[in-house]
Amino acid sequence: MKRNVLINLLLLAAVAALAVLPLAIGSGEGKEEPFTGADAQAETAITELAPDYEPWFASLYEPPSGEIESALFALQAAIGAGFLGYYFGVARTRNKLRLASAGHTAPDRTAAGRTAAGHAMLGSAAGHDAAGPGAPTS
Repeated sequence: MKRNVLINLLLLAAVAALAVLPLAIGSGEGKEEPFTGADAQAETAITELAPDYEPWFASLYEPPSGEIESALFALQAAIGAGFLGYYFGVARTRNKLRLASAGHTAPDRTAAGRTAAGHAMLGSAAGHDAAGPGAPTS
């Protein structure tokens, strides 16, 4: 199995474990809303510590349920990930096109490419052409 495939499978298993482990060990048992976000937990703590506290700002839109709020948050995250993916894709393509137009090519990372490049460098270093030691040089 290729190394990259193994790494991807291990990362996928780690993400799955992070998603399933809190449910399996019962982290949210005994709570009214077991997996609330940090905002809700902070609001609860502030209400307990200072019941007369007045927030500085009010929300522009209050979703009718927690599920809709979660869906909107997931949509926001997906849109942000899409923009980041698009940006990095465009940046990579621009970089490849810039290098190609400047005459640079990506180095050959295959074993055959390294061997051919190594032979060419050895021939040049010895004062011979890359065609071989007996080939005429111009």
